[in-house]
Amino acid sequence: MVIQGGKVFLPDGSFAEQDVFVSGERFSETGSGSDVINADGCYVIPGLIDVHFHGCMGHDFCDGTEDSIHAMAEYELENGITSICPATMTLGEDRLLKIAQAADAYRKAGHQDGAELVGINMEGPFISMAKKGAQNSDFIAKADAAMLRRLQEASGGLIRLCALAPEEDGAMEFIDACKDEVVISVAHTTADYDTAREAFRRGAKQVTHLYNAMPPFSHRAPGVIGAACDSDCNVEMICDGIHVHPSVIRTTFKMFGDDRIILISDSMEATGMADGSYSLGGQAVTVKGSLATLADGTIAGSATNLMNCLRYTVKVAGIPLESAVKCATRNPAAAIGIADEYGSIAAGKYANAVILSDNLEIVTIIRRGKIVKEA
Repeated sequence: MVIQGGKVFLPDGSFAEQDVFVSGERFSETGSGSDVINADGCYVIPGLIDVHFHGCMGHDFCDGTEDSIHAMAEYELENGITSICPATMTLGEDRLLKIAQAADAYRKAGHQDGAELVGINMEGPFISMAKKGAQNSDFIAKADAAMLRRLQEASGGLIRLCALAPEEDGAMEFIDACKDEVVISVAHTTADYDTAREAFRRGAKQVTHLYNAMPPFSHRAPGVIGAACDSDCNVEMICDGIHVHPSVIRTTFKMFGDDRIILISDSMEATGMADGSYSLGGQAVTVKGSLATLADGTIAGSATNLMNCLRYTVKVAGIPLESAVKCATRNPAAAIGIADEYGSIAAGKYANAVILSDNLEIVTIIRRGKIVKEA
């Protein structure tokens, strides 16, 4: 396959007009082929990677079934997300074990008709009661390395991220014990600046949905946000038009730069569905437009996908396209340790790509060298 005439997103984070060659499942340096895709006037970007979402199309990762993962993966791929690392919720170990086993079985089945399952984001149960957000308080637990390892074994090694409130009892010891096994992400926390800074010093490497479920940034109490800025960690951000104001999106890019921001959707099962009543982690959620809330008004994830978040980041927040693409492809791949094969258009990596019109609408989706959608 040859993709010709498009403005290609390069590994250095810039766009340039050049041909893209595909040999089998991977990008190649040179080549020729009977399959020629004309991308004149379009952008050619890597397939997006969502490392934090819960569900879509009436299905939730916490359903703990291969069928739900399959339905989610199909929807994600149709929207230009070629790789997924779905998130669990705060649940008991028995439920988390079922979810881990389903994910392992799904991966081993080798499905080719959806986004590729590349990991699990374990969001909970090691969080703060005071900042639980839409998480179920009945299952909040003390950080437990043995529990994480049991779930990791059941998942076949799929757990890439683990959320943690560093101020809770045993959290720092958990970081010491597990920092080389998973990416520890500061989340759902009341931590002050010094506590968060210590967590990053010990080995935490990420912040889960920056600004949400944590103390605000202020001039005398910078909290997790200030500590993250002063560290070298990555930060997730939900740019759905609900969770973070456009001005704050712009400010965050100035604070952290586009090398450290990871765009996520944090989508729940209502994504792709009509307004109505849904569920998240066993709790009732009402969805109207892009807003999903619990009965008490707490925001409960988003109702949009990562491609829409990328468009919002560019079209509404005014972030350059190359920065937004980097934060939805290269950065998440690097954060969860899969950048050697995913996240950029480079020879030897899997040929996952999306061709976008100049208005950022999907023209063509390619998964591992095969066209799966054409406008």
